[in-house]
Amino acid sequence: MELVFTKVETEEVANLAQLASEIWYEYFVSIISKEQIDYMVEKFQSTNAITEQIQNQGYEYYFMNMSGKNIGYLGVKQEEGKLFLSKFYILKEHRGRGYASRAMEFLVDICQKRRLSTIWLTVNRYNDATIAVYEKKGFRTVRTQVADIGNGFVMDDYIMEKEIDLNEK
Repeated sequence: MELVFTKVETEEVANLAQLASEIWYEYFVSIISKEQIDYMVEKFQSTNAITEQIQNQGYEYYFMNMSGKNIGYLGVKQEEGKLFLSKFYILKEHRGRGYASRAMEFLVDICQKRRLSTIWLTVNRYNDATIAVYEKKGFRTVRTQVADIGNGFVMDDYIMEKEIDLNEK
């Protein structure tokens, strides 16, 4: 079975928002409060928020699809010669099967095609399992960031980067 990446079109955003909600409530409950998850899902991963990101902010979303079922998604934005990996989530029952490696190959391919030298991301600094995955994929922590996202909540993150070899293809 092949993992397929398909660009999310406007009419599919509601399906993406539903998938995002399912993953966020399952995964982040051990790291941040349910109240903060409620707020962040509505602010960043609701149908309205994702539509705004795609139509007006330059974001691209991709479903990760296996055997006709969406098992995860990526959200990226090209900016200043780099690729910002904004969202990268996989349903619990599909983790640990090498899909993160396939997703990383997909992202590196985007960077090489677009001549982008770096992939960068933010990750909650208490999200040890995810940080370990990113480090294994060649990312390194370059700084920390605490961002006020409103409603009394902050995102306490590491900024991580992975350099891309633009000569390799």
